[in-house]
Amino acid sequence: MSRGTLYLVPSPLDFGCEPQTPLQEVMPEGTLAVAARLSHWISENARSTRAYLKRIDACHRLALPIQALQIQELPRELHKKGDHDGRFDARALLAPALAGQDMGLVSEAGMPAIADPGASVVRAAHELGLPVAPLTGPVSLMLALAASGLNGQNFAFVGYLPQDAGERTQRIRELESLALKTGQTQIFIETPYRNTALLSALLQTMNGNTRLALSCGLTLEAAWSRSALVSAWKSRRDEKPAPPLGLPAVFCIGR
Repeated sequence: MSRGTLYLVPSPLDFGCEPQTPLQEVMPEGTLAVAARLSHWISENARSTRAYLKRIDACHRLALPIQALQIQELPRELHKKGDHDGRFDARALLAPALAGQDMGLVSEAGMPAIADPGASVVRAAHELGLPVAPLTGPVSLMLALAASGLNGQNFAFVGYLPQDAGERTQRIRELESLALKTGQTQIFIETPYRNTALLSALLQTMNGNTRLALSCGLTLEAAWSRSALVSAWKSRRDEKPAPPLGLPAVFCIGR
């Protein structure tokens, strides 16, 4: 029996944002066509996956009604901490692929398994001998890095910084020291409602000659990017336009 392929299906970056970007402006036709024909899914959140598939159906008719699609959710505990450490065995989720069905892996925004859960599913697919096919679509980290003017040859994504103010300050200093010493761009994110506090902490903590880049609402109509020395951020932070910090944002620091 032939085995199915696991497709890594990107989703638009406008999850939770209003207004949403027209899907065909940010997603390649080939990716939408593959997604439309898949009947079995592994998802970060089944509800948001159904909403995404409804948007796809408006431009590429789905192979089955949304109610008939088989959508399995990754465990909730994997959402924040990730599932890349091997503690979760995802092989059972891939039973349809072993039976010959192509499957899609999807997160709420961007590429699954990049700053989102899904690595355990990809790893399991390789262990089971299933083909893995990443599809083309938006990845906020790479878009922000490209817009930053910082080192794109040597960079690290470090996830979320600590919420505790003291621990966050210490972590910022560690990342700044690493970036200045090695030239490695440090990339991190925060939930939108904490973006203002994080930006304030960065400006208060970092050296004036460190470069800070911030991109908000990438691929949205309100998309905004700025890259400047911390000293320049401090001298101009009250000028308009202000960054739309209520939108998903990516922070980069370096030299």
